[in-house]
Amino acid sequence: MTDIAKPVARPVNPAFSSGPTAKRPGWSVEALKDAAVGRSHRAKIGKAKLKLAIDLTREILKVPEDYRIGILPASDTGAVEAALWSLLGARGVDLLAWESFGEGWVTDVVKQLKLEDARVIKAPYGELPDLAQVDTKTRDVVLAWNGTTSGVRVPNADWIADDREGLIINDATSAAFAQPLEWKKFDVVTFSWQKVLGGEGAHGILILSPRAVERLETYKPAWPLPKIFRLTKGGKLIEGIFVGETINTPSLLATEDYIDGLQWAKSVGGLDGLIARANANAKVLHDWVARTPWVANLAKDEATRSNTSVCLSIVDPDVVARGTEAVAAVAKGIVALLDKEGAAYDIGAYRDAPPGLRIWAGATVEASDLEALTAWLDWAFAAEKAKLSA
Repeated sequence: MTDIAKPVARPVNPAFSSGPTAKRPGWSVEALKDAAVGRSHRAKIGKAKLKLAIDLTREILKVPEDYRIGILPASDTGAVEAALWSLLGARGVDLLAWESFGEGWVTDVVKQLKLEDARVIKAPYGELPDLAQVDTKTRDVVLAWNGTTSGVRVPNADWIADDREGLIINDATSAAFAQPLEWKKFDVVTFSWQKVLGGEGAHGILILSPRAVERLETYKPAWPLPKIFRLTKGGKLIEGIFVGETINTPSLLATEDYIDGLQWAKSVGGLDGLIARANANAKVLHDWVARTPWVANLAKDEATRSNTSVCLSIVDPDVVARGTEAVAAVAKGIVALLDKEGAAYDIGAYRDAPPGLRIWAGATVEASDLEALTAWLDWAFAAEKAKLSA
């Protein structure tokens, strides 16, 4: 592989970060020309923009009419935290973790909220926990549907009871707009703008089922709630949050960018079109992995492999034989080399994940750019492997 020639064709858009992700094809700052900059988010125009973002979210994601959609601060993290701090404690909870963000929610519930009846069901990077162990009938459940840092997703919702008594809290930030979400199986769904639609950061979406609203209005947590987590007042849901009256000041520039992404989503066939694009993109990478001996998918089971955050391991025998430090050095070298060449940006594995690569394949990425990237990956690996023997 040391004789591989440097590729000529670079990806047109080398942005393969897993968040913020690539802007939609054809995006430019001109897309933001109608943003209500300099205006209050509580003015008629500001509230109209936020309401439009909510309405388009419902339309594209096919969210049931009786589910509430709200915009919260602090990205997906803020939306998840608001749900955890406001809803948990009414009954026992099962916490699923198989990568960094799921582990983060475990820490919040076990070490911060300190719930006594909390069961942690884990799996190592690359695997999914045994879903048969999860009590979806009588307990609350918290999970990240698509493990952004491991590339492992839940393949379906068949294991979730339809007649459940608890709530299913689904951090879907790398799944929304790329994977089917069976709404009747979920009570809380969260995501952020900077994932599949390539929006800007700092804003989160919180979607609540009627059952989640009922919990909010009938259960009061034993702990104090910070203002940005308060979803009720006087025992009633703060309805304004779910019609564009946000808890704190949102960026109307970022809102306009999200609206632009949603309008683009409509132009490519809505949710079905977005899923098809992500699937086609992921197939480019998975097909390349299948024919490339030096790399493997971190997700061991094909059925659980993400179509957005594709996480890869370096498995070349010569490199692996030199130990974990050598594997990490080669991975880091590939990332740095392709960044320098302008062929790929931000494709390193997440800091808590095993050494390797992480490449975003969501709908805003073009399959042709991923095709071009694979040649650069082969070239960069050969160059970095050669350094080990130099």
